Amino acid sequence: MERYNRQLLLPEIGEEGQARLKAARVLIVGVGGLGSPTALYLAGAGVGTIGLIDDDTVSESNLQRQVLYSEAEVNLPKALQAQKRLEALNSTIRIKAYPTRLTPDNAKAIISDYDIVVDGCDNFITRYLIDDTCASLGKAYVYGAIRAFEGQVSVFLYNKGEKRYRDLYPDEQEMLSMPPLPKGVIGVTPGLVGCVEAHEVIKIICGYGTILAGKLWQIDLKTMETYTILL
Repeated sequence: MERYNRQLLLPEIGEEGQARLKAARVLIVGVGGLGSPTALYLAGAGVGTIGLIDDDTVSESNLQRQVLYSEAEVNLPKALQAQKRLEALNSTIRIKAYPTRLTPDNAKAIISDYDIVVDGCDNFITRYLIDDTCASLGKAYVYGAIRAFEGQVSVFLYNKGEKRYRDLYPDEQEMLSMPPLPKGVIGVTPGLVGCVEAHEVIKIICGYGTILAGKLWQIDLKTMETYTILL
């Protein structure tokens, strides 16, 4: 247990929590700016099975914030390269790569194999799909989103009857008709928000702290102001 010595010292985790982490199954949808830090810290913590779904390839412009990848991996599939990086970080866990897009045709089959789904995507269509699928299967959905210097995190469907993504953004057609958001972002924004998502996953698995269920946590990195609002 030398690998996990520092977190085993925490009474919130200990041997029981580490065993829970080992038994947990977490799917990360999108292994980009948010998914990179989330995946790295969940693998480091010893989450036993991590699924990675992404149909994109690594581009040079990704390297500013998507810390899973290197220059040598440009033009290669993200899911497969992320799998190699995480296996090199922790050979004692299982990494499953899905180099495809999450769609209505495959969502239930893939998500049903996991306990928790983490949002690392960047579009509303996929988020509504995650939300609907998790609701139908009774899975927890850890949501994160970023823009420029701002980010937000919540946990949907933590328990039966808990708030969901559709409660935060109920008008799907309005959201889908919005013009594309500006793509500018400082690299540390997804880094910080992805780490918060990873910690919500660990809290859920180990059963400590206050989960962001029914709440929306927000941060502005330019002012370092944070807000938590009830949904």
